[in-house]
Amino acid sequence: MQRTGPTPKIGIVHIGPGAFFRAFNAVYTHEAMQQSGGDWGILAVSLQSPTARDQLAPQDGWYQAVTRGPDGDHPLRVEAISQVLVAPEDPGAVVAAMADPSVRIVSLTITEKGYRHVPASGRLNMHDPDVQHDLSNPDAPKTAVGFLVAALAARHAAGVAPFTVQSCDNLPNNGALARRIVLDFASAFDPALADWIAAEVCFPSSMVDRITPATTELDLDGLARATGVRDEAAVFCEPFRQWVIEDSFVGGARPDWDKVGAQMVRDVAAHETMKLRCLNGTHSTLAYLGYLAGFQTISDTVAADGYAQMLRRLWRDEILPSVPQPEGEDLAAYCEALLERYRNPAIRHRTWQIAMDGSQKLPQRLLGTLADGLAAGRGVDGLVLAVAGWIRYMGGTDDAGAPIELKDPLAEQLKAASDKAGSAAERVASFLSFRDIFPAEMAENAHLTDALTRAYAALEARGAHACVKDYADA
Repeated sequence: MQRTGPTPKIGIVHIGPGAFFRAFNAVYTHEAMQQSGGDWGILAVSLQSPTARDQLAPQDGWYQAVTRGPDGDHPLRVEAISQVLVAPEDPGAVVAAMADPSVRIVSLTITEKGYRHVPASGRLNMHDPDVQHDLSNPDAPKTAVGFLVAALAARHAAGVAPFTVQSCDNLPNNGALARRIVLDFASAFDPALADWIAAEVCFPSSMVDRITPATTELDLDGLARATGVRDEAAVFCEPFRQWVIEDSFVGGARPDWDKVGAQMVRDVAAHETMKLRCLNGTHSTLAYLGYLAGFQTISDTVAADGYAQMLRRLWRDEILPSVPQPEGEDLAAYCEALLERYRNPAIRHRTWQIAMDGSQKLPQRLLGTLADGLAAGRGVDGLVLAVAGWIRYMGGTDDAGAPIELKDPLAEQLKAASDKAGSAAERVASFLSFRDIFPAEMAENAHLTDALTRAYAALEARGAHACVKDYADA
């Protein structure tokens, strides 16, 4: 299975070649090169698993991104990926590739936990064992931040201009976060290098949005029947997509993403807040309160009595009052469009998938909105119910008594805290004591503690579905 054209010369290194990257970043870059040309081929780097390499290498790097809507499936052949490396197999080759002057952007989709930061503070977790390893072994890094600093150090030593570091993860001010962890690491490694990075490297923030469920064998089998080609690297996604990018790149070098739908702006903050709170916040709410009630997908959850009504009330009363007006957006219409996206029956986005890594996601998706509501004296019952749902979910049992497979960096500690607690009040207090998740001013808020305890007790006594309907009908 060969390409339809020549392999593009590499201009981007991307860390984290998972399904979202293939449904989003690589699609935009493919289309930009189709539109305007340019040497913007992508060298994709997996920090752990060889899966992406093993899927893409036999296909010469191409794959299909299949948009899925009520009118059926629409495949797009994507040929932006020029090469895939697996970092643990040869970390030196990854550093050398990033240090090559032809690489002008290093982008990231590594999820929240990949930043190795403390979510409550946004600073690099200097106690992380892999961060400590990278500081001691700069030629053989394990973490994204270790690779970034090692490559920037090589370019600095060679007198070569730096690359742009572009975060594309669902985090507020993701460019500022990437800058902070890189400078934290570089300062501990070489203060002079940190000064150069601070002065010369651009860290544009971006807001990314496209629902991309995990690909299943049934998906691949159906695509093979429809196209006559078995594509192990295919991804499936909704038709909607939105990429808002801070237009700040070293030397102005970037693909013409704006010519294929990306929005280049001076400040991404309002769009980021809109998306993180309106979409990601309600996605997590649906994931915990839906999974506990026995619903396997987002579309199944919003179809159940009370859940759509809950979302509308949550947006109107608790989320939108905390969202600054983004340029060119109608917030009420944006939320109604979100509800229609959630209802898309062709996108089987699993509640369990969204519920993963909640300890890393909660501060950005729910706790910021909750803190703003508390400070403003607004009602926060829906947000409190969502957080209580997460606490109950991390106890490891759904409302029917079935075990939950917990996937979270703090899963063992949180499950142990839940098991040790005897009452709802004790369980809430033990979770609030995790300072990597809850800042002290929130954890010590007596009003919030009481509200969370009541919500948790109601979930335990009556189940998530009944509590959702109560909130929706109030």
